[in-house]
Amino acid sequence: MQVSRNKSKYKGLKQFIYSAKYSLDGLFYSYKNERSLRIHAAASMLAIVLGFFFKISHIQWALVLVSLAIILAFELVNTAMEAAIDLVTLEYHELARIAKDCCSAATFVMSIAGLITMSIIFGPHILNFLNII
Repeated sequence: MQVSRNKSKYKGLKQFIYSAKYSLDGLFYSYKNERSLRIHAAASMLAIVLGFFFKISHIQWALVLVSLAIILAFELVNTAMEAAIDLVTLEYHELARIAKDCCSAATFVMSIAGLITMSIIFGPHILNFLNII
């Protein structure tokens, strides 16, 4: 049986609620099944706690939250791409490997960019707190 979520029988607020439910289903699935998403979620919580602790500026908050959201979004897209590739074939194929590796690399690059952003924002606060500078 073919099921399509694109042609919803619901409209308006009800459609929005169902769309939100599907989004949360994907988020919970990824959190439950993807270790790297759980690690990024824990790191995100740490960054938020540090933001409150060090009373970072509004601009710093914006940078932190956008960085965290992008990293988590990349993780979710990576999970979706892996699932889609596995749906097409469970057999080893070089193009499938390349697609998965490239998605993983994109997530890795964004994670490094996020780590650099967090270091720039929190580094001086942490060093000052530890009386290093």
